[in-house]
Amino acid sequence: MARHNVIFGRDQAVQQGRHSGPQFGTSPQGGARGQTQWSSGFEQQGGDQLEAMYARPAATGHDTGRMTMRDALNAITATLGVIIIVGTVVAISPYVLGFVGGETGLQLGLLLTGVATVIGVVGGLVTGLINAFKKVPSAALVLLYALFEGLLLGGISGAMEYVYSGIALQAVTGTLLVAGTVLLFQHLGILRTSPAMNRIIAIAMVAYLIFGLVNIGFLLISGISLRDGWVGLAIGGLAVVMASYCLVGDFEDVKASVNGGVPRVYAWRCAFGIAVSMVWLYIEILRIIAILRGND
Repeated sequence: MARHNVIFGRDQAVQQGRHSGPQFGTSPQGGARGQTQWSSGFEQQGGDQLEAMYARPAATGHDTGRMTMRDALNAITATLGVIIIVGTVVAISPYVLGFVGGETGLQLGLLLTGVATVIGVVGGLVTGLINAFKKVPSAALVLLYALFEGLLLGGISGAMEYVYSGIALQAVTGTLLVAGTVLLFQHLGILRTSPAMNRIIAIAMVAYLIFGLVNIGFLLISGISLRDGWVGLAIGGLAVVMASYCLVGDFEDVKASVNGGVPRVYAWRCAFGIAVSMVWLYIEILRIIAILRGND
């Protein structure tokens, strides 16, 4: 399993799926399994029974309880769908309330985005840690995490949209373009993870976290952010690279989990990992666009 991924790197079931393919007698297609059943009961089976056995359809991932690509796509779609729907509702709330109630409604909507941001930060952090360290994935917990992340992204996007009109759509477009490019290049084999790069990215992420904490402290003391101007652009660019690399590992983990025949419930672990990377990517692209538009 890709060691840079803090979620999958601690997961033994998914980790084993990366290093092992289908085993003899446990093929997801059921071919070897059927052969074992045939050889063990040859003397007891009549010709008609053997013919009926061979006429049976091959076992699918649903029959064996193993994760399939469809399971992964369904979980990923549901998780990202919750984030998008909740985020959109929260982000447009100032404009909807402003249309109904004028300036008072607009200010109420902006207040709601602020509340949603705080709830999203706290709830996302708590549920994120629970999902990351939970041994067996839970669909309900992953979707709850998606709900909080939707509140967070919707709150930030709504507030930023009030200052820079159209910035949310720009950030969404940029995020989809980056994620789509990463997926394409990873599928073509152009982008891959490696142990050496995993260590480099891990060190860079620790440095990024430390800088973020220092920036928060400096902002509280002086009221000035260290992530403005060209420094902010450089750090934001580095963060986009790190988030994109994490996405490469997430896509690899999905394929490895499917090929390794891990239990179907681990599709939600895959969905959670991709959601974490996508949320991070969107926030960094939104921040970069805000810096660029603020300098206009």
